[in-house]
Amino acid sequence: MKYIAVQWLHSNSEYPIYFYSELDENRIELRKIEVYKDDSFGYASKDECFGGTELGLEPLPELSEIAEEPEFVVTEIPFLEFDKLWLHYTGFLAQ
Repeated sequence: MKYIAVQWLHSNSEYPIYFYSELDENRIELRKIEVYKDDSFGYASKDECFGGTELGLEPLPELSEIAEEPEFVVTEIPFLEFDKLWLHYTGFLAQ
């Protein structure tokens, strides 16, 4: 598994400014979180989705390819960081 954080540098409030994704060995998204400038968010997994977020159907490009675009800041993150974010954004459902 690979875990990535992508910051999208733009000013359009209709689109997320952060993406966090869990990728399998084929670079297919298994779980994803999208965070917007106003702190709203969405997430998706194979079992559920919220806030209009959906998993990509195609493999994500390599991180270096994404990073070639000046509007994206890409970082690989550890599982524990992704898992903490996942629990934060999906935890409200357990209440």
